[in-house]
Parts: sequence; structure tokens; C-alpha cells
Amino acid sequence: MNTPDLLGDIEPMPPLPPAAQERLDRFHRDIQSLAPSLVGYPVSQDYECPELTPFLGFSLNNVGDPFADSFYRENTFAFEREVIEFFQKHLRAPPGETWGYVTGGGTEGNLYGLFLARELFPDGMVYFSEHTHYSAAKVVRVLGARSIMIRGREDGEMDYDDLRETLRLHRDVPPIIFANIGTTMHGAVDDLARIRSILADLAIVRHYIHADAALSGMILPWVAEPQPFGFDAGVDSIAVSGHKFIGSPMPCGVVLARRRHVDRVARSVEYVGCMDTTIAGSRNALTPLVLWSAIQRRGEAGLRRRALRSLALADYAIERFKAAGIAAWRHRNSITVVFPRPGERVIARWQMAPSHNIAHLITMPHVTRATVDAVVAEIAASLSSSAAP
Repeated sequence: MNTPDLLGDIEPMPPLPPAAQERLDRFHRDIQSLAPSLVGYPVSQDYECPELTPFLGFSLNNVGDPFADSFYRENTFAFEREVIEFFQKHLRAPPGETWGYVTGGGTEGNLYGLFLARELFPDGMVYFSEHTHYSAAKVVRVLGARSIMIRGREDGEMDYDDLRETLRLHRDVPPIIFANIGTTMHGAVDDLARIRSILADLAIVRHYIHADAALSGMILPWVAEPQPFGFDAGVDSIAVSGHKFIGSPMPCGVVLARRRHVDRVARSVEYVGCMDTTIAGSRNALTPLVLWSAIQRRGEAGLRRRALRSLALADYAIERFKAAGIAAWRHRNSITVVFPRPGERVIARWQMAPSHNIAHLITMPHVTRATVDAVVAEIAASLSSSAAP
């Protein structure tokens, strides 16, 4: 009987069985056919990063604080720091006063912001509007925090009168405001100046403001007259998605927060040899490379052109809707075009995200005028048939 040499040469990775390869090929064809019809969700599909393929052969892991040294040296901390610095600049963070890291997506960024707020104000109350992304309610449950939902206006913004009255009734409890910088369905931006004015009028000095800027956080920096959205507008933390406007083959994001809040939660971990300041332990080390590559490829000028083209395409979509007799609109500096909810076939065909009596088209950078024309034509036909006696 031959005994295998268990301490011999490392066994190479076996090839994929033919049936498994065939399944992957079918899946690839399915995704290729679906990709052109993705207009209802805010993800970009026009990125390229072939230069990163060689790094798939390594177990890269960004465990720990990206601004520290780790015992695990197969990391992309140096690239992650450059990505963070880019976001700090364009989210208007005061030099040296904020810290951040690349997250697994917007929900993790929202969790981190509210985690810091809860640590600062253990007895605090979280306030978010009914138009807030569903992750807010989930994060509140995960943290075991108290919360009150504020009414939302029909256009997607927070109802500031309801916020004022609710804060007045709970003036003894530090408020943690979850503000939207581009709501999921309407693309609405909550008025940070008005929120801060309400807090000042009620003489509430102990408070925390987190901004969910998943999509608009990388659009507003490039427009001429943005609504207040960054640290200069008084936020304590902000979460932006990376796979949305910039584009990435896997979900990712960036969260930034005032350093004095982060210092409250930092813990030293001997196992990895650096501070533990993030939500996750092991973190995706490829996504910082993806974002870094996109920033290097496009630069500030390229991202500005990208944003302005998407906004121009949103206006084109509204014109096409109006020419078809359909009421469509968008908020200023938003690429989310809102219109009456069409039939279910159209929703499924174009991967739309409906809510009650509305749906939306998001003119992400991969969307073309031809795509808009096709979407509008199908929506017009759908609404026409539903209105027929």
C-alpha cells in the first residue's frame, strides 16, 4: 500500500470540472444579457480594472486600522489611505480632524456612524425619516438603540415641522439625526442647515448628525452649487457607497467620522498588532484597489464630467417622459428621475425599484440615451394600457 507523502510539494489547484465550467459560462451569458437593462438601482457598470487581476492570486486582507501597521502584511493599507484622503478632500473634512476606512457598503457605513453616536450618547434617540434607506431601521435594531421615525414630505425630504415638534417633546434626550443626502426613491437631500437651525432654536447642544450619502456623496462634490452635504455642513460622520457612482465589481463604500468620536471606540488588539477601529475584523482588501484604480484613471476632471453627463441624461429622460405625456421630475443635483409606477412586466424587464405609486430611473454613467428612449417607450405603453377602459 502506497502512503501519500503528506509533506511533499504543494498540490496545485485542480481544474474546474467541465460541468461546473459550463454552469459558469451559462451564468456569464445570463448576466451579460441582464446588464443593459439595469436602470432602477444606483450601481455603475462602466468600470474596468484588468490591472487588478494578478492580485486575485493572493489572500489580501485589510484587517485592522488602515492608518496603522499590522502583523498581517499582505494588505492594501497604503492604497486605502489614499482613497480615504481623496474622500476626505471632497467631503470637505477639516485636515487632520477625521478618520475613515473602506467598508463593505453603505449599510456598514451607516452602522459605523450610528455606532459612534450611540457610544457618545448611550441614552440618545435616533431620528430618521420614513424615506430613509431600510438599513437605518436595521442598524437601530442591531445597536439596540431607541429611535423615532419622522414623517417624510411627498418629495422625499424630511418633514422639518415634525422633526422640530418631536425634538421639542424629547429635549432631555440627546438626538442622533440620521440625515439623507439623496434618498433611495426620490434622490432628496435633507436640509442640514435647517436641521442645525432647529437644534439651535431648541437650545439642544448635545447632538450627533450622521449623513447617508450613498449615491449623492460622489455627485455633489462635482456640481457648481451643491446642497450642504459634508463636514463643513456640520455632520459628524458620513457614509458613501463605492460601487454606486464610482463603480466596483463588488459592493463597497467609505465611511468618514470625526476623529474624536473614533478615538472613543478604538481598542488595541495584540493578535493583529494594531488598533481595532473598524466594524469588521477581516476586510476586503481588493475594494480599496478598485476605488484607487478608478480615481487614478478618471481623476477629478473625469469624475466631474461623469457627474455632469449623468445629470444631463436625467434632464433628457424628463424631456422624453414629458413628450410621452408622463409626469416625471428630479430633485436639483439628483440623477434619480421619478415617474408614475408602470406595470409589473416593465418593472421586471428594467430591474426597477418601485415604491407605492412611483418608480424611478437612475441615469447612472452606464445608461445611454438609447436606453432611456427604450425605457420611456415601454413605460408609456404600460401606463396607456393600464388607463384604457
